[in-house]
Amino acid sequence: MRSVDEDAPDAVWCLGDTVGYGPRPNECCALVANRADICLIGNHDLGVLGRLDLEDFSYDAAASARWTADVLEPTAREYLESLEPQSAQGQFALYHASARDPVWEYVLTPLAALASFAVSEAPILLVGHSHVALAFTLADQRLETTIAPGGTEIVLSADARRILNPGSVGQPRDGDARAAYLLIDEERGRAEYRRVAYAVERTQGEIREAGLPEPLADRLAYGL
Repeated sequence: MRSVDEDAPDAVWCLGDTVGYGPRPNECCALVANRADICLIGNHDLGVLGRLDLEDFSYDAAASARWTADVLEPTAREYLESLEPQSAQGQFALYHASARDPVWEYVLTPLAALASFAVSEAPILLVGHSHVALAFTLADQRLETTIAPGGTEIVLSADARRILNPGSVGQPRDGDARAAYLLIDEERGRAEYRRVAYAVERTQGEIREAGLPEPLADRLAYGL
């Protein structure tokens, strides 16, 4: 959170999956509950709570969800149970996954992006779930896809609609191992994709110490 504190935003929004892969689920819930003005529930959160069938998850994700459910403290569970998979704030519509399916659908293709634009009237849609930082822009009936590495800046203008995915703090999957987040400046009409290095090796060690699947530790070094 040090980098976020330096940015000094007016609000912090979390798009879900607070728990499910990492070795510190209770600490993550406490931090997000304390700092996030809006937090959504994601499919991994729902799996940990027993509200989604873990047979629909990958082997590693299901194993991690079962471990997380075993160690999750009552306060953290209560917090997760209070969340919803979608929200809205001003010109922004927030979804864990997509506007069409807030829990499960990945917005990674132009077809999926157009489907979300079709079912939401919001000028700007914020989505997570895929762990990939990217943007879709719809203007004059044309759709543009932008892969968004750290430092990418998107202009937020009234003549276009956008879907923005900030990427993932805990398990990025775009080949960059650094934590990802998005800084939105409504006054300037800009959104900037940020990347921040963190102690990957320490987190890998904690994953292994907890007995979680080895690939969950390995992939953090590669952003996969």
